[in-house]
Amino acid sequence: MQATTSTAEPTPFTLEALLAWLRSQHEAGSMHHDEQQRIWQVFGYADAERVLSDPSAFSSDFREIMPQQRDFELFARGNFVRMDPPKHHKLRSLVSQAFTPRIVTGLAPRIAELTAELLDELRGFERFDLVDRLAYPLPVIVIAELLGIPVEDRGIFRQWVETLFSSNQQTTELRLDEAALKALFDAAAPTIREMNSYLLAHIRQRRARRADDLTSELVGVEVDGERLDDQEIVGFVGLLLLAGHITTTALLGNAVLTLDEHPGAAAELRADPTRLPGAIEEVLRYRSPFPRLARRAARDVELGGHAIAANEIVILWLASANRDPAQFPEPDRFDVRRTPNPHLAFGHGIHFCLGAPLARLEARIALGILLERYREIAVARDEPAEFYNPWTIISAKRLPVQVRPA
Repeated sequence: MQATTSTAEPTPFTLEALLAWLRSQHEAGSMHHDEQQRIWQVFGYADAERVLSDPSAFSSDFREIMPQQRDFELFARGNFVRMDPPKHHKLRSLVSQAFTPRIVTGLAPRIAELTAELLDELRGFERFDLVDRLAYPLPVIVIAELLGIPVEDRGIFRQWVETLFSSNQQTTELRLDEAALKALFDAAAPTIREMNSYLLAHIRQRRARRADDLTSELVGVEVDGERLDDQEIVGFVGLLLLAGHITTTALLGNAVLTLDEHPGAAAELRADPTRLPGAIEEVLRYRSPFPRLARRAARDVELGGHAIAANEIVILWLASANRDPAQFPEPDRFDVRRTPNPHLAFGHGIHFCLGAPLARLEARIALGILLERYREIAVARDEPAEFYNPWTIISAKRLPVQVRPA
């Protein structure tokens, strides 16, 4: 089977343009090959699921092909998302102990309390920025409290996210040559350095004086009889801090945007809140927060009838796989009753998002309270929303809404 060569024409900086491009690429074939960049782009669900299910063939470790950069190397020491077995299993199992179903479920009262407090501050408001007043502060406060990090520093965390996820590349071209990667690393290095320094100071403080939080647990934990050093814990804590709120922020904003577009679905959820979990899964499929993931071929491997050489990069377009008509009937239709809904928004296999249960819980509680408090939540038409680059993350930076109390 011959692969289709992907084009790289300039594309508008909108979600609609991204989805249109993904649709056209998928219609031309499930997999495309860029021979110049040695990149495979995967658009179909079955092939994406296969890659995510086989870490021995498709590695998450990119150290062999990435430029060396001291700040990134420090962060990577504890970043288990970019590790393969067996080290991945050892390190992830440590953090998994802090995200057991019992512990996550136990956070429900605090999540409801925080949501109520944030919305109480908006009593009498007919308009507010949903991201600024709820979708960002709620999950960042929850994860900061878990880690024992000062909640009042959340403005700093937001600046880190703004820098790391605000790529303005408005093209479908994926450049992974040495010059492009060096430029990318150099641009992000000051933010990574600041984040490493902040987290290292927090970790050292907890090593000197333990508290009842996850950072203190990581300081004392052992792996194969050895304790993690402070530098290894930096990647752990940094990953949890960033990933622990970004997905929920995106999910809440995407849910309000989608329900604004589908008022019938919003009315159905108000009438029957038990449908909220299913609706949240459909939002994740319909507006997947992270549109793509990357893997490296660990060896020569076959995928979808194509021969992939060792060390070639495979880009998995989750936003396309989640709208694959072979997997999801009427994939462009938003359906809160869709079942089954095996979307890949949280990944699949050993790297399935560790914080997925927490993100789902936060979204269910917050969205439920929003729908209960307001009989109408409309995206403001006279004050434009602001979005991140959808090729990087599908999320609102700013989402002005008009509300009518119930």
